[in-house]
Amino acid sequence: MISRDFYLSRIIHTMWNGDIKVITGIRRCGKSVLLFDLFYQYLLDHDIQEEQIIRIELDQRRFYKYRNPILLCEFVESIVNANKEKKYYLFIDEVQLTTKVVDKENCNIEVTIYDMLNELKSYKNLDVYVTGSNSKGLSSDIATEFRGRATQIHVYPLSFKEYYSAVGGDEQRALDWYMLYGGLPRLVSLDEEKDKKDYLDHLYRELYIKDIVERNGIEREDLLGDILDFLASQISSLTNPTNIANALSSMKNEKVNSALVSSYVQHIIDSFLISQARRYDVKGKTYFKFPNKYYYTDTGLRNARLNYRQYDPGHLMENIIYNELLRRGYSVDVGVVADRSNGQNVQREIDFVVNDADRRIYLQSAFRMDTEDKTSSELSSLLLTKDFFKKIIVRTDIPHSFYDDNGIYHCNLLDFLLERVSLF
Repeated sequence: MISRDFYLSRIIHTMWNGDIKVITGIRRCGKSVLLFDLFYQYLLDHDIQEEQIIRIELDQRRFYKYRNPILLCEFVESIVNANKEKKYYLFIDEVQLTTKVVDKENCNIEVTIYDMLNELKSYKNLDVYVTGSNSKGLSSDIATEFRGRATQIHVYPLSFKEYYSAVGGDEQRALDWYMLYGGLPRLVSLDEEKDKKDYLDHLYRELYIKDIVERNGIEREDLLGDILDFLASQISSLTNPTNIANALSSMKNEKVNSALVSSYVQHIIDSFLISQARRYDVKGKTYFKFPNKYYYTDTGLRNARLNYRQYDPGHLMENIIYNELLRRGYSVDVGVVADRSNGQNVQREIDFVVNDADRRIYLQSAFRMDTEDKTSSELSSLLLTKDFFKKIIVRTDIPHSFYDDNGIYHCNLLDFLLERVSLF
């Protein structure tokens, strides 16, 4: 059992806060284990009895009937009403599998799982936790559906620190494997490379793609696949639906509608398979609508999608850093700063503008800085901000972390991923 202390501590912090705890994340990233094993064991270790924990796994046959939200609500109410002096914990796995039903006893009103969970939330002796693998399945606006009384905890595949705690050994070798195969927890128990590849390929074909197709009524599965290929090959590069549509039109020798591409991209984002990083004008303090960057939630899935043909460690490193920053709970944008030197107006890019409430850092991902041009390129955009926020360059080609003469912090990638340095 791999420790997920970061998420477990967040769940513990939210206990009995009056909200429904909504645990989201890509399929197979460890949400169910976090709730039904790790948090469950935590409760048992703190004198909570098994009968106080109501466990409902809606993707298991014995619980199918509770996909009906009215039956689910009545079942839970029968338990919590039987002993109002006792505290209960409700765990529901894969809550998005439930459907709308008509409440015949109440004027044939159509009710959903959200209505029933909001009703259950009112019980003072019940603390509710649910998991889901699709933002639309739980609603793209959880706060609205749960009437402003929901706490969302988003779970990612294993961070490198979590992965390394399970595999141990040489840090660099572990990072090489992590960059190639990613951090889905099941992979840790697979020793053979073929088994890892087969697992990732099976997940992609039989779980993620089918899930997106079925949930959204996708008619052009071939086009969905082409978009996934394009996004996988373009991680860390700026693009937009029009560019994608034009590229696919040329490749497929047919007109591809950019609005359809935009819709399919949003479905992929809703499945948590990729995430979108918006561009932010550092000086103008505004966001650009397009183009943006897209990153895979797991680099192993990205590599599997391309059959391991485009292994670019620099881009994969940037993807991993982006995911790590999100995992730590920061708001992350792609920075743009104007360079008006030499009578020109050129937009320079800062890989990540990282915000934590009123604190900010600028962060560059630089696999290597082994030439003068590369060094100048990485430093110049940071210096152009002309402010006093901390500036960091994460690198693989330095043995230890240090500050340079410009006050820029050069951070070893392993130190960053293993949290041996402080960002703020």
